[in-house]
Amino acid sequence: MFTGIVQERGRVSSFEDGRLVVESGIRAGVGDSVAVDGVCLTVSRNDDGKLEFDVMVETERRAKAFGAEVNLESALRAGEPLGGHYVQGHVDAVGTVRSVEDEGDGRRVWFDVPADVLRYLVEKGSVTVDGVSLTVAELDESGFAVALVQHTLEVTTLGRLAQAATVNLEMDVLAKYVERLLRSDV
Repeated sequence: MFTGIVQERGRVSSFEDGRLVVESGIRAGVGDSVAVDGVCLTVSRNDDGKLEFDVMVETERRAKAFGAEVNLESALRAGEPLGGHYVQGHVDAVGTVRSVEDEGDGRRVWFDVPADVLRYLVEKGSVTVDGVSLTVAELDESGFAVALVQHTLEVTTLGRLAQAATVNLEMDVLAKYVERLLRSDV
């Protein structure tokens, strides 16, 4: 379980044959969970500031390719503050940046998303983009917008987003449970 509050940006050293190596200052031991661009991965080795992860074929099928830099967050521990929202690290879809516009000191970013996950979004609800907990600012028939504050632009990879970039999306798990409970065939 994560909060979507990114602790640092890590630099990808390599990604070959399902082995991802990320340079990071995060203190994590073998077996610990770390969200990497919103994907929950298990540390298989920690070699002096280089975290190694085994990435399954299923993960590669569902998530976007890892870039040169990634957002990192250690798993939530009991008693720590929940500053974002409940995030599982399970990618629901890959979205595409429709537009990026400056807005005061921040930025408004629109994302196009697959129709099968759009139904989980509500204005002022939560969504996770590349592991970052965000609030939906606006919705339309093809996607949603978020308003990024200066801090988020500086400490996450979202400050580098450009039109046509792809992002990992995780919808609010509570919306998925509500939908399942309300289905008449369950």
